[in-house]
Amino acid sequence: MRTAAFPEAVMVSGIVVAALLAGLAVLSGDPRGRAWGMLGALVLTPVLLIAEIWESPQLQSLRDQPVVIAIAAGAGLALLGALISLFTRRPAWLAPAVAATLPFRVPIEAGGSTANLLVPLYLVLAAGALVWLVPRLRGRSGSGGDDPARGKSARALPWLLVGAVVLYAIQSAYSADVSKALEQVVFFYVPFALLFAVLRELDWTPAMAGRCLTVLVALALVFAAIGFVEYWQRELLLNPKVIASNQFESYFRVNSLFFDPNIYGRFLALVMLGLVAVLLWDAAPRRRWAIAIAVAVLWCGLLLTLSQSSFAALLLGLAVLAALRWHLRRTVYAAAAVLVLAAGFVALFPGTTGVELGDRESLDDATSGRYGLVAGGVELAADRPLYGWGAGSFSREYRRQKRASSERAASASHTIPVTVAAEQGVIGLAVYLALLACALAALLRGAGRGPARAAVAAAFCALVLHTWLYASFLEDPLAWALLAVGTALALRDP
Repeated sequence: MRTAAFPEAVMVSGIVVAALLAGLAVLSGDPRGRAWGMLGALVLTPVLLIAEIWESPQLQSLRDQPVVIAIAAGAGLALLGALISLFTRRPAWLAPAVAATLPFRVPIEAGGSTANLLVPLYLVLAAGALVWLVPRLRGRSGSGGDDPARGKSARALPWLLVGAVVLYAIQSAYSADVSKALEQVVFFYVPFALLFAVLRELDWTPAMAGRCLTVLVALALVFAAIGFVEYWQRELLLNPKVIASNQFESYFRVNSLFFDPNIYGRFLALVMLGLVAVLLWDAAPRRRWAIAIAVAVLWCGLLLTLSQSSFAALLLGLAVLAALRWHLRRTVYAAAAVLVLAAGFVALFPGTTGVELGDRESLDDATSGRYGLVAGGVELAADRPLYGWGAGSFSREYRRQKRASSERAASASHTIPVTVAAEQGVIGLAVYLALLACALAALLRGAGRGPARAAVAAAFCALVLHTWLYASFLEDPLAWALLAVGTALALRDP
């Protein structure tokens, strides 16, 4: 039951307006237009959030403590002001600051559930956006729209990104779970569209990309060290669900400072791909051993997550790097041979793998219940194929139609195309597939010319596969960051 301060129709209208403002920030050919779009989105999204959680127990307890609210607001504004001052004097620090805050999530209750939000990233993004937009509003500086030299795929990519966000917002109008749709738009889609707009404006030299990778590697090594300590002590710091599952299973999964072992594994895999790209293209002899040791440490950290989706994503990313660095056809043949051998092993030794092809219960157990979720998502999509059940509605519709308990149903099907088809129908699926095709064309074309572009292309391919096996595509800021950095680097490529 919704307890928002505004009626549902008003909230839906606000969701659509916020998405349109984010689209203006990304697509406008006039710098002032982009600046007004950014400012409008920065103002409207907190208003929508506060309206949504106005009657929630969390905010109600805070409303009874005005001193606490004043102190928290003052601290937030002071930190925002410090970041604005820093980025004004040192613009080159914005990109490493974004990289440093990408992984850190803070649990926030909204819409009756708890979301793990990237609060530090939001602060950095808000500061970076204000530093960029204020001079443009004053008419002091700014460039025009997209450079025609970007190529067709790179020019179409922002339009498809914005189209996906606006379509999702519009489809919240008939969703059975408007609160979930608002959460997705306010917490993820609109802020990350602004992130894309801000990062795309930076001068992405290989040196800046290298500094960002250095920050990510340092963080990944720290996270891996924390994961080693968790495994050694058999005690997790975060995520009660994983803590409970570890108590009842023969294995032990770590998630370091992340709330999910799979998202932790995704982060490690993408950082490893960046290191391998440097190793293959541009590593000085004195740095090769250091890079190899870092990759080995992160691989050990990835092993402790037991994240099958992250292992698959890493393998695909390595295959992409091999194809870009050496020979595409040979890489495809080798990958096909590996897949055939793996399928043959599963078919011949079902007792060893625990998977019996054709047995739904066996497949469901082997995939931790994901097979059933995917099958249910396909049935939902078939019931309403054209326009789906509405943005953010998967979990509620799955529980209602399949009569599943809240513990059994997940927030998504754990396969992004199925979730999109169930929630947004053929219309949303077409936009999603067009976005993927355009993004891959923009990132892969000419990516073999250097380590930075190769790393971005391989990491994006790995991330896409991970979303097919788990979740979170446009809900992950890494996807938006990779797209922004990849298209910006392509512009610099001769």
